[in-house]
Amino acid sequence: MKDKRNALSRNYHLALRKHLNQVTGADMEPARELGRHAMAIGMETLDLARLHEIALASLMQAAHASGANNNIIGRAGLFFAEAITPIEQTHRGAREANTHLNQIVKSLSERTLELATSVEDLKQEIIQRKAVEESLRASELTTSMLLDNSRGMQEELRHLSRQLLSVQEDERRKISRELHDVIAQTLTGINVRLAALKTESSDSIAKLHKRITSTQRLVEKSVDIVHRFARELRPTVLDDLGLIPALQSFMKGFMEDTGVRVSLKVFAGIEETSGTLRTMLYRVAQEALTNVSRHAKATEVTVCIESLDGSIRMDITDNGQGFDVAGKSNTKKHNRLGLLGMRERVEMVGGTFCVESSPGQATTVRVIIPATRKRVRQAMK
Repeated sequence: MKDKRNALSRNYHLALRKHLNQVTGADMEPARELGRHAMAIGMETLDLARLHEIALASLMQAAHASGANNNIIGRAGLFFAEAITPIEQTHRGAREANTHLNQIVKSLSERTLELATSVEDLKQEIIQRKAVEESLRASELTTSMLLDNSRGMQEELRHLSRQLLSVQEDERRKISRELHDVIAQTLTGINVRLAALKTESSDSIAKLHKRITSTQRLVEKSVDIVHRFARELRPTVLDDLGLIPALQSFMKGFMEDTGVRVSLKVFAGIEETSGTLRTMLYRVAQEALTNVSRHAKATEVTVCIESLDGSIRMDITDNGQGFDVAGKSNTKKHNRLGLLGMRERVEMVGGTFCVESSPGQATTVRVIIPATRKRVRQAMK
């Protein structure tokens, strides 16, 4: 490297001297060539300036000794300016490239910031989409569950409808049989006896009275059966006299038919409630006692209707064998329709219905009708 610098220094000295010796039209290409050579061996502007200073100083001494013109400094300056041109051009290109590079870096920085913002926005959008997807999956699961429940309820409704139709058909068959086997035969017997009375009018008065009395008993029996049918369909005493007499009448017949003792406790204000409510309480009590006679194997039943802060609660409790309430609600026996019918009647008037029981324990059918403003005012009187 040092040899190259020394050689360049000698060449520069010779070229500068030759340039200074030319009077006019000096060719500057040697100066530029020297500049390119200096740049090739890694010299900078200051390095070339030192080299020029050394060569110029040597030439100035020779020129002073010979009495040459002092214009040598200006012409040497022109030579040096041409010599450093390649280096300066390189530096200028480097500066321009650096400026351009800085602009690119700035643009890239701005783009990077924009990309970072876009990435953050994309992350937020991904999170939102995941949340929406999760919500959709949950909604699909809920919809699927609701659809399954709906299908189950439809199947349940079809089953209950079949049960209801079956029960209605059984009731119609029972009434038809009673009418045919009892009422029709009794009326036929009455007709036969009346026909016999026509032909036996010559019999003794005592015998005639006996036959008339027997016929009257058949008529009374038929009337009683018709009344029983009417009470089962719709007790007129409920409409004419109220809930309490209707319950007392039904319970009296129930005890005579089943031998199960029934006690009734009810507050007098119940008769001031609506006919719909009183009908519901009567039907629930009727169905509950019917279930006791069929399934409970009980000897005693207590029916209690009371007012609690304007609310009305009816408890029907028996001392029977009890049953598994959860298991019973999942069975498909006839009495399930009775429980559902009672619940439906209670909920139609805005009340709640529940059954409390377990195997070997007492069973309580409970109806609660929440207080209304009107009942609260009545309870405060």
